[in-house]
Amino acid sequence: MTATPAPRPTRRLTTAQALVAFLAQQHTERDGTEQRLIEGCFGIFGHGNIAGLGQALLERPDDLTYYQARNEQAMVHAAVGYARTRRRLSTLACTASVGPGATNMVTGAALATVNRLPVLLLPGDTFASRAASPLLQELEQPYAADITVNDAFRPVSRYFDRIWRPEQLLSSAVRAMRVLTDPAETGAVTLCLPQDVQAEAWDFPEEFFARRVWHIRRPVPDEASLTAAVRLLRGARRPLIVAGGGVIHSDATDALADFARTTGIPVAVTQAGKAALPHGHPAAVGAIGHTGSTAANALARQADVVIGIGTRWQDFTTASRTLFTDPDVAFVNLNIAAFDAAKHAGSALVADARAGIQALAAQLPGWSAEPAWRERAETLVRRWDAAADAAFTRGHQPLPSQSEIIGALRQAMGERDVVLCAAGSIPGDLHKLWRPSDPLAYHVEYGFSCMGYEIAGGLGVKMAAPDRQVVVLVGDGSYLMMAQEIATAVAEHLKLVVVLVQNHGYASIGALSESVGADRFGTQYRYRDPASGHLDGGMLPVDLAANAASLGADVLRARGLDGFRDAIGAALAAERTTVVHVETDPRIGSPDSDAWWEVPVAAVSALPTTTRARAEYEQHKAAQRPLLAPPPA
Repeated sequence: MTATPAPRPTRRLTTAQALVAFLAQQHTERDGTEQRLIEGCFGIFGHGNIAGLGQALLERPDDLTYYQARNEQAMVHAAVGYARTRRRLSTLACTASVGPGATNMVTGAALATVNRLPVLLLPGDTFASRAASPLLQELEQPYAADITVNDAFRPVSRYFDRIWRPEQLLSSAVRAMRVLTDPAETGAVTLCLPQDVQAEAWDFPEEFFARRVWHIRRPVPDEASLTAAVRLLRGARRPLIVAGGGVIHSDATDALADFARTTGIPVAVTQAGKAALPHGHPAAVGAIGHTGSTAANALARQADVVIGIGTRWQDFTTASRTLFTDPDVAFVNLNIAAFDAAKHAGSALVADARAGIQALAAQLPGWSAEPAWRERAETLVRRWDAAADAAFTRGHQPLPSQSEIIGALRQAMGERDVVLCAAGSIPGDLHKLWRPSDPLAYHVEYGFSCMGYEIAGGLGVKMAAPDRQVVVLVGDGSYLMMAQEIATAVAEHLKLVVVLVQNHGYASIGALSESVGADRFGTQYRYRDPASGHLDGGMLPVDLAANAASLGADVLRARGLDGFRDAIGAALAAERTTVVHVETDPRIGSPDSDAWWEVPVAAVSALPTTTRARAEYEQHKAAQRPLLAPPPA
């Protein structure tokens, strides 16, 4: 007679309580170091999550620290900033109520997925039982009863599920953790939680709450792919490395520095990879692409073999595929994601960035780039550095240029201090001009380039690295999109320095509109003129410094470059969140990159400016390449 097995131990909890208890037991490990995967939970509560996740976080404060946000999109941005600073090994969860609270997180989800950064989103959802439908804030679709507004998360999430029953959490939660911790798949992970299911009790098996450690793998390149890549490199006369954000996520910066020093291959950097190599390294040639340096771009035009490491080859990096002009140029793509490794018909090395660099180095003992190529790189870098120095000391009056503000800021900040930005004209100027020394000290979100990321993202960086100064550079346009998390930083006693650059409009799009013949249309903050009927009256008297003070920050109003130097010194020395307000001249640009970016221009127009812009567009368009030729056998 077969003995009846003993019942497995269970724990009776609500679905929300079980999820919080489960998340508290998730850890990651890489290179022998462990850390918690989910370090806390941001939340804004409403009827869709207060009785479920809200109650669970209240009852279980030791499992997950709760952080109160002011805007649902902003709390996702903060989680992204946190995850990037922790090199994707830890992140934060975010919960919002049904309807608008949930959909406010969609933009943040897209930003996370575009940038390959892990965040866990827990939006409330409408009743699974449908007992009282239609609910407050419920979207009804006559053709499908199972659709809710949360289906908008599907295209911007790397994993999506809706937990219709408590027992579904068992498999879905584990799958969600797998995606969050997979460096090739990670991004936004969304678990939609119907509000009645959140509060429903079930007997969860005890093993669901066991401590789990997710190993972060470092896959090595396969032998055949490595042999092909090494063959291309050995045959190269003008090789160039393009380092992306994957180098920093992988903690491969030291390996890259050693490899570049040994081989002499010049290293250009993308926005995400800007700090992959410190300024002054003998192989560092600066930023590449539309917002790059003339040094890196000149080398890119001549390169015969281009080694992309941890980059997804965004159009800014390739100057919309006009930058790599050698007719026989070949690409080697070292990337942990096969999707990115296959781009530009490259010779794919699907591997961790650090493991891949080390594998390449082991196959190239004694090999180095030709001396003439290295000398050309050094000459070009000296010229670019001189141009940047001139931009820092322009002496423009009466208002300083943005480049001068950047130069003064870099001079004032320490090597480990973080500069952060996301949208407008500032990211391009930072990419060209900033001189990084620490891999985590340059944080520009330029995958989604989302206006409003800056202050919220800075909050997340400070949460992840409280021992670092965090300096947020934000233009007035982005500030007006989302400044609320200043109040969160104040509440959490997390000091930020916010440099608020006031130029009375959208400086970046203003310059872009001139290049496409749109004459800065709709890019300045002005009154509507009653006579003309257009927005071409006087400047709006918006006082953003007063707004920042109303959110709890200390505010310093800087006048001119000398005033800014004094103010930023005081802000860095302060103990509280401090906003430095400074006006700049938006029409004074940084040194030109000599690289195009494709923005279509109207093919037919009665405006002479548009017609001229279209002719220039067609010239650039003629130089565009598909980059489809396979590497030589």
